[in-house]
Amino acid sequence: MPAVALVGSWARNEAGAESDLDIVLLTEKPGAYVEDEGWIAELGACGIVCTKRWGAIIERRIALPSGLEVEVGIGEPSWASTTPVDPGTRRVASDGMRIVYDPDGLLGALIAACEEPSAQV
Repeated sequence: MPAVALVGSWARNEAGAESDLDIVLLTEKPGAYVEDEGWIAELGACGIVCTKRWGAIIERRIALPSGLEVEVGIGEPSWASTTPVDPGTRRVASDGMRIVYDPDGLLGALIAACEEPSAQV
């Protein structure tokens, strides 16, 4: 049940010249993207800027030859759980999330849960 979303300023159509590109990648095997760096080279990246843990998400920030930095937040599908929605997940989803790939409706359900008036914290 993988899923991919564009989040942040690009998802809100507010990106500027200095904006990075923020992506959330949910996968059953996050270690494949955290421990192995082959996929980063496949994107044409110059290298890894940093790796950080943000709760259930591990950030891999990479730099492209153009100077654009891409922040890929990698986590398990449980990050998008709606029972209940984690406060950090709610912030990300509510601050602009555009679904790129969501065959099982996981991210769609998350966005809907964050839009429900009774779900607001």
